[in-house]
Amino acid sequence: MKKILKWLLLIIILCAAAVFGMNAAVVSAGGSLLDRELSEALDAMGEEAGSINIKEENVPDLSGLPADADCILVLGAGVYADGTPTPMLRDRLDRGIELYRLGASGKILLTGDNGQVEYNEVEAMKNYVLAAGVPAEDVFLDHAGFSTYESMFRAGAVFNVRSAIVVTQRYHEYRALYIGKRLGLDVAGVAAADIGYSGDAFRGVREILARDKDFLQCIFKPDPTFLGDVIDIHGDGHASW
Repeated sequence: MKKILKWLLLIIILCAAAVFGMNAAVVSAGGSLLDRELSEALDAMGEEAGSINIKEENVPDLSGLPADADCILVLGAGVYADGTPTPMLRDRLDRGIELYRLGASGKILLTGDNGQVEYNEVEAMKNYVLAAGVPAEDVFLDHAGFSTYESMFRAGAVFNVRSAIVVTQRYHEYRALYIGKRLGLDVAGVAAADIGYSGDAFRGVREILARDKDFLQCIFKPDPTFLGDVIDIHGDGHASW
């Protein structure tokens, strides 16, 4: 019995080391691609996300971003039954709109879950950025971004993205940027407004497991659920609608 307990303890220790080791690797590698200074500067420029008043004298430093980035890639999150973005998604979209107005890139790629007719994240995202004044031809939609890995994979494979500014919450940036880099993209992250949300504690635990899963996926690089014909990010966004 003592031998069995010792082996069980050893297995538990090794599993824990693997789980937290993969998590640490993703956080370290992804974190090196996050432009913290720009994220904080944008937070400081307005009391609410999306409210910054951009003038020549207060344009923040964009030098940490890829030069001539193909797009600002905004990762999806939940939407309400009435088709409006949840606060988390709204904050991501606001940050993406800010970056577009600053000239960080001339295209926005909105990626999310539209796996069912009655649930359409990207339509809600599109309506939000259009209402903010982003020209329709600059807005691209990825309806099959069912996960962070699939969104990053499809950005390169379907939309011909080679460099991207990734927008999501800070805790999620590490994983998204890690995946993008491992898939051969030139990526930098600008985090959405740094505020708290309901369910953050649960989300933090879940994210550790998600980082481990994507660490392994980036080794084997499976194809996403759907691929399809190329819709070049340098063209007209209407082609993706």
